[in-house]
Amino acid sequence: MDIQLNAPIDKNKIKELKIGDMVYISGTIYTARDAAHKRMAEALAKGEKLPIDLNDNLIYYMGPSPAREGRAIGSAGPTTASRMDKYAPDLLDLGLGGMIGKGKRSKEVSEAIVRNGAIYFAAIGGAGALLSKAIVDSEVVAYDDLGTEAIRKLKVENFPVIVVIDPKGNNLYEEAGTLYNREKK
Repeated sequence: MDIQLNAPIDKNKIKELKIGDMVYISGTIYTARDAAHKRMAEALAKGEKLPIDLNDNLIYYMGPSPAREGRAIGSAGPTTASRMDKYAPDLLDLGLGGMIGKGKRSKEVSEAIVRNGAIYFAAIGGAGALLSKAIVDSEVVAYDDLGTEAIRKLKVENFPVIVVIDPKGNNLYEEAGTLYNREKK
């Protein structure tokens, strides 16, 4: 089922999503990868304020390539999400609405998703040039010295993602594997 979703996200709308749903996000999302997550964790450990408001926002695990002339951003494919797993539960507990990446997540991240009524979406790996067409504006808002790993504020229109872990803890990767193995027999 194709669903339109505005970002920042409405947690009541998130509750309605199920694994396998195709979602098109419009609005504002943020990017952050390994180095930015490490820096945010260090800021929290020092009692400092984070450079972005996490409440109901989405973080896209992505570091873009340089933008071509006339484009808001270069290739914008997802990064492997598990690299942020040690940071994600704390950010979810602070109000982060969800994450966009690729690949599996740890049990701790899944539990934090359920605990906070959040969500994990997957963007299609290897389709960075195509995904960049849904990004209409990009602005570095924190950690500029990190280059491609700086935190960016993106304006997106119909950014395509798939629900992988829903707020109930259902996991598309696990369920699809079980279904596939059942059908093989």
